[in-house]
Amino acid sequence: MTLPVVIVGGLHSEARREVVDRLLHAVPGSVALHHDLSTAPRGTVRRVVRDATGELSRGETPLVDDCACCALREDLVPELERLADGGLTRLAVVELWDSVEPKAPAEVVAQHGTGTLDLTGVITAVDPALVLPYLANGDDLAEAGLATAATDQRTVGDTWARQLEYAPVLALVDNREADDEDRALLTQLHPTARRVDARSGELAALAFAGFDVESAASAQHPACARLPQEADEAGVTTFVWHRHRPFHPERLYEALEDLCRAAARSRGRFWLADRPDTLLAWDAAGGALSVENTGPWLASLPDTAWETVPPTRRAAAALDWHPEHGDRCQHLVFTSPGLDRHGLERLLESCLLTDAEYAAGPEAWRSLPAAFGSLLGTAS
Repeated sequence: MTLPVVIVGGLHSEARREVVDRLLHAVPGSVALHHDLSTAPRGTVRRVVRDATGELSRGETPLVDDCACCALREDLVPELERLADGGLTRLAVVELWDSVEPKAPAEVVAQHGTGTLDLTGVITAVDPALVLPYLANGDDLAEAGLATAATDQRTVGDTWARQLEYAPVLALVDNREADDEDRALLTQLHPTARRVDARSGELAALAFAGFDVESAASAQHPACARLPQEADEAGVTTFVWHRHRPFHPERLYEALEDLCRAAARSRGRFWLADRPDTLLAWDAAGGALSVENTGPWLASLPDTAWETVPPTRRAAAALDWHPEHGDRCQHLVFTSPGLDRHGLERLLESCLLTDAEYAAGPEAWRSLPAAFGSLLGTAS
């Protein structure tokens, strides 16, 4: 018997619990599996299994390499397979702990549950009134008591952003304090998501709608991410900035703090003049920025290597191809209430190479100050 599995996550714990409860009551024979990572400091992760009538069982699993998320991954599939073997469960609802992002558990279920488990949905539970407060929260998860390992350096803001943007379905609970700005922000952060009232009958149907982990990963990859389009509604603005000229590394580095503070959320891809072959990912929330080397631009690869590149990546590059720079580009998206669009645009433009610097050519660009060396290591 193949067991349908839906993952429900999100930092809004009360909203998440409400969504799970509604699924349990809406789908007869459904069971929820939750790993409570708050017990990790004691060296264990607590597992609770329940249905619509209440708790069915509980147990503990030890940490793996001092990592609560690793223990979750090790314990999750065997527990789901046990439910599948029982033959009585119609739907397994995996309720993630607060700061667990859905991508890793989704991939674990999809890859290791072949034949017995069918990942049919990923849902993030949302309290609309809390979207901005959580997004703007730059506190470390460790400070908030939400870290999943001693090495966990994520913040509340960037964790919440990824939870929100990965799921194709957002289940919204009712909160009378939510206003038009909150709803506009949610829409602009993830415009392609299916937003559904947690109280509606549609929620249960979406739990069985199907989920493709490869498509989800592709949609999040900086090279081909489905970034939001321009928008302006209820005081919330999404500004899309797209250029082909490279950044001057030193001027951009000096502007990072102001750029991070300019919007509640910003993301995208960019390139530096001294690193013309490196596709860099920009990911910022709550005033915290992550800059990551995500590999080469396609334009820097030999033609023979293109056959190994996923079709979605090739298609994205073709849509953005420049006769001189190929797929190298600046594609950054900023979303926030009260966004100073014109000031932000001026700041970004000032970080590009000037006409004289650009005319000097690629060989001269490589000798520019390697200002991002502390973040990225040796230039490439």
